Amino acid sequence: MAVTKRAGRKKDATTTQPGSGGKPQVRKAVFESTKKKEVGVSDLTLISKISNEAINDNLKKRFENAEIYTYIGHVLVSVNPFRDLGIYTDTVLDGYRGKNRLEVPPHVFAIAEASYYNMNAYKENQCIIISGESGAGKTEAAKRIMQYIANVSGGSNSSIQEIKNMVLATNPLLESFGNAKTLRNNNSSRFGKYLEIQFNAQGEPVGANINNYLLEKSRVVGQITNERNFHIFYQFTKAASQNYRETFGVQQPQSYLYTSKSKCYDVQGIDDTADFKDTVQAMKVIGLSQGEQDNIFRMLATILWLGNITFAEDDAGNTAIQDQSIVNFVAYLLEVDSAHVNKALTTRIVETSRGGRRGSVYDVPLNPAQATSVRDALSKAIYNNMFDWIVQRVNASLKARGVMAHSIGILDIYGFEIFEKNSFEQLCINYVNEKLQQIFIQLTLKTEQEEYAREQIQWTPIKYFDNKVVCELIEEKRPPGVFAALNDACATAHADPAAADQTFVQRLNVLSSNPNFQPRQGQFVIKHYAGDVSYAVEGMTDKNKDQLLKDLLNLVGQSSNPFVHTLFPNEVDQDNRRRPPTAGDKIKASANDLVSTLMKASPSYIRTIKPNENKSPTEYNSPNVLHQIKYLGLQENVRIRRAGFAYRQTFEKFVERFYLLSPKTSYAGDYTWTGDAKSGVKQILKDTSIPPEEFQMGVTKALIKTPETLFALETMRDRYWHNMAIRIQRAWRNYLRYRIECATRIQRFWRRKTGGLEYIQLRDQGHQVLGGKKERRRYSLVGYRRFMGDYLGIDNRGGPGEMIRNSANISSSDRTLFSCRCELLVSKFGRSSKPEPRILVLTSRNVVIVKQALVGNQVQISAERTIPIGAIKFVSTSALKDDWFAIGAGSPQEPDPLLNCVFKTEFFTHLKQASRGTVNLQIGNEIQYSKKPGKMATIKVVKDPSVRRDDEYKSGTIRTGPGESPSSVSRPTPKGKQIAGKPITSGKLLRPGGPGGQPSKLASRPAAQSRPVPQAMPIPVAAQARPVPQAVPIPAAAQARPVPQPTPVSQPVAAQVRAVLQPVAALNGMGHNRNVSTSSTSSTRAPPPPPPPVAAAPPAEPTYRALYDFVGQTAGELSLRKDEIIVVTQKENNGWWLARRMDHSVSGWAPSAYLEEHAVKPIPPLIHARPMPPPPPTTTTTRTQTNGSAASSQPAAAALRGKPTPPAPLAKRPAGGNPAPPPAPRDSGYANGNRNGDRDEGSGTDRSGAGTPQSQSGGGGGGLAGGLAEALRKRQAAMTQKAEPDGEW
Repeated sequence: MAVTKRAGRKKDATTTQPGSGGKPQVRKAVFESTKKKEVGVSDLTLISKISNEAINDNLKKRFENAEIYTYIGHVLVSVNPFRDLGIYTDTVLDGYRGKNRLEVPPHVFAIAEASYYNMNAYKENQCIIISGESGAGKTEAAKRIMQYIANVSGGSNSSIQEIKNMVLATNPLLESFGNAKTLRNNNSSRFGKYLEIQFNAQGEPVGANINNYLLEKSRVVGQITNERNFHIFYQFTKAASQNYRETFGVQQPQSYLYTSKSKCYDVQGIDDTADFKDTVQAMKVIGLSQGEQDNIFRMLATILWLGNITFAEDDAGNTAIQDQSIVNFVAYLLEVDSAHVNKALTTRIVETSRGGRRGSVYDVPLNPAQATSVRDALSKAIYNNMFDWIVQRVNASLKARGVMAHSIGILDIYGFEIFEKNSFEQLCINYVNEKLQQIFIQLTLKTEQEEYAREQIQWTPIKYFDNKVVCELIEEKRPPGVFAALNDACATAHADPAAADQTFVQRLNVLSSNPNFQPRQGQFVIKHYAGDVSYAVEGMTDKNKDQLLKDLLNLVGQSSNPFVHTLFPNEVDQDNRRRPPTAGDKIKASANDLVSTLMKASPSYIRTIKPNENKSPTEYNSPNVLHQIKYLGLQENVRIRRAGFAYRQTFEKFVERFYLLSPKTSYAGDYTWTGDAKSGVKQILKDTSIPPEEFQMGVTKALIKTPETLFALETMRDRYWHNMAIRIQRAWRNYLRYRIECATRIQRFWRRKTGGLEYIQLRDQGHQVLGGKKERRRYSLVGYRRFMGDYLGIDNRGGPGEMIRNSANISSSDRTLFSCRCELLVSKFGRSSKPEPRILVLTSRNVVIVKQALVGNQVQISAERTIPIGAIKFVSTSALKDDWFAIGAGSPQEPDPLLNCVFKTEFFTHLKQASRGTVNLQIGNEIQYSKKPGKMATIKVVKDPSVRRDDEYKSGTIRTGPGESPSSVSRPTPKGKQIAGKPITSGKLLRPGGPGGQPSKLASRPAAQSRPVPQAMPIPVAAQARPVPQAVPIPAAAQARPVPQPTPVSQPVAAQVRAVLQPVAALNGMGHNRNVSTSSTSSTRAPPPPPPPVAAAPPAEPTYRALYDFVGQTAGELSLRKDEIIVVTQKENNGWWLARRMDHSVSGWAPSAYLEEHAVKPIPPLIHARPMPPPPPTTTTTRTQTNGSAASSQPAAAALRGKPTPPAPLAKRPAGGNPAPPPAPRDSGYANGNRNGDRDEGSGTDRSGAGTPQSQSGGGGGGLAGGLAEALRKRQAAMTQKAEPDGEW
């Protein structure tokens, strides 16, 4: 088949030609996110066992999983689902636009796309042959193909869009006149159709043409029970307009014999009224005028009323019409004389001849049965000719409006039919299907052979059944075939149908020697490709004649209606005695024309299958489907396709599909092969261990022999995506952890940097509002104090704040500036005033005092008083630290409220802002307010040291304690508790090395240069275990950790700072110093002579010895050998430590259970060579101090000498600046945060609590008490010093 050319796909892609040796243009592989898990096999050529039963099982499995499409190579097998699967939407259609067949699941859209693409790419006509039995979905497949082509064919001008609309409109029009409800299908096509869509050179539709075949006109006059006539009769009788009902006498379908004989008027799922509107609309779209539409419906009414003419037998045995009024109405519709109708239906003209000369002419009366046949013949002729005229009229409207370059044909025709009783109609249908099968075999085998020869590969010739002998058996003239024998019988015995049938049987005896033919009693059997079919001889000759009597032709020729003459254009030649062409001649000519048309195009095939007879969406009748599989020849299709190789693909497409499977052709999803596509295919097949006998390399294609090999490649490809998904998930989880940690650090830094800056600015503005005139409460000045405003959440949705807003009737447009609980001084008659709890709310327009009261065990909330901000004249408060103030509202009806609110200063500030500074804040020794309207009163405020906390009100006097100075300001925000960043240490994101084994880009980065580390004076190695007794220079070889000295002394080259772990050194700048008592730092003391040299100090990094062998499972794990010494750079609590080899060659993660600490002990000097301490100087003071120091330090030294050396505490970072970050020993894709244990970079303090700040002194005379005292001083200094601006970074 020509569709195999499509392997190259993208027309505009620049693919490498074979033999060019260039690198192919391979698209990056992507994971098919919409790909569903395949059920069975989507291509039957990949089925393991080739048999009808295996094909049936595969189709059943896919049908039960809503997969109705399956391929046989380029042939599509479609199983009718009898339900809407939602697979024909615009979204699905776009998914097949421009896609290769192998890129998307099987679908009718893929066949349409292949045909349209091949037409444009190869400039060849295309055709799509749809076959299958009634109800299998042929018509639906044809409509979906037209839907797809109309969507993708482009063209924006009105003419092209009009053609598209007309092509789509042919579906409802021809379905109404050519489809009917049968027992097997509610919308069965009762005719064959070949729609040819014509395109210009740009691939835009410019016209179309329709050929129709084998209309089942016998359905017009009779149907079996539960079947219907053609749809148009029911649409017309149910939905005709009132004008048609009056003009044509249209009634309901129950009134007509032709529509009521089967007792079936309605069909589930079909709305005849709505369909009639669609039919009329389609007529308008195609361009039928109103007059043409009226003539069509006039003929429909004529047929319906013809069927109601009934006959009876008179006394002479001749026929008589029972109801003359019906005949008169039929004559009115045909526009002929009613007497002519009577004569044509009841008599027959018989002409005799004698010796070749014309004899006498007689009018022979008919009996009722013969009259009924004549009536039905006229009805069938009118409908058949009208259907042909509609098709011709559609073709006239669809005539090409430009230069036609190419075309796509869609053949929707009867499938092979085998019934219990098969007659002439089945013979014609099966003959056409034999011709189509012959085309399929010829083109398929021809294509296969051409492809194998073109690819220069070895293959075995295919054995198949050539049905050419069956076609010749039916259509040949010499020797005469079935149609020739039938014509001969019709010509020699035309008077009596029974005699003609008997003559036909005699003629068939000549064919008895043909191996594909078997004569039987009253029947004959033909061995078709789909099975043996037995045909009944009875009635065949009469059906083959297919001609109207001259009486009827004369009748319609007398009509005064031009449309009737259009339907019957040929005038009757009374003297012409030449036999007209038979139905067999017509179908043979049509079939040969169809074959010649299809042979000029490149065909595609759709085989449709009906899963059950009940139109059920869940039932799968295996015996019925197996029968269809046999007569559709699916097994033969598979054998032809599988005769050579199950899978074939161009080198470029094969590499594009499977390059992921070879490490030499891909890296991290990218195509890395530099050779040509053919060598890439060989490399992939080699790396996947495909045996050489399972594939062959052609000139342009790789051919895979068995489907199992292809399945193995696809499985490996799916596994690759699975592994990549795991890696992506791991990287994503690590990224999320990294992002969360980064966000936490940024937020922490920003909070520390700003600390709610707007609230702090508002708080500082409060100091200005008071103007230094009012004493302050101590807790009002704490550094954490912020002016938050709406403390009760009045503006929040939900919760108690919203309930207060609604109960107090605060407008939703008012923004709440301040809300807080307070007390209101309430005056009661005959009693002293008493504070009562209230809620104070300040909005952008009002001051609202809200009251809560318990009424009937229920809390009632209401606005006790609302004061507009503009009405407030002043606010009065005292100069002491009390919380009382009065709001001077100046109301003539109500007194001024006197309130007690703990956040008074914040209220004043917000009120000042809301009033734009118009409110006067009065601060004095007394509080003034209107106790009654128009009557001012004063409240005395007295300072009383005995009042500890809250103010006390009694008898117009407020007693309060002493407060902070009026000029006091808020203290700076205290530095928050240091929180160390969480290091990200898990997740093996990157493998070492790059594509092709090249070094990683990360590994080639230059190491970060750390700042110079300040060098400190070294001390002896003994300082590791006891306090340093003297501040003297010691050779660095014996140094434990650097200690700053008061007197700089030059050092020898050997006296260098010991090796320090690089990340620790970079972060800290210098080692942590052991405290030395100030009593041992006398500057008058002479330095003692240096001690003898000792062994080199152990490395600063902890070393560990491997207890067992360990083989790393991934690239991030460090393999170990037993007794190997390694350096541990980072410890985690999950059982894995980050380590590296001593030579810095490899680093990775090692299990902590496999490691044992390896302590390098210094070599002690020989005891006999140890010099005694020199005598002290003669100064008395110095001697006393020295003796005391020595005496006190000797027991401590002796006690400390026996204990193990504690781990060196981490030093603070020098204040001089932040050192550059150290180079990471392991590339994880992320920075690991703090590498210095649990230290906080901002402060340099050890938050683990294990490290105690040590004194900077040199001696140990202070002992533990001196160290603790120094630690307390250090802590106090750290709390009072200003925080570093970049503390978190």
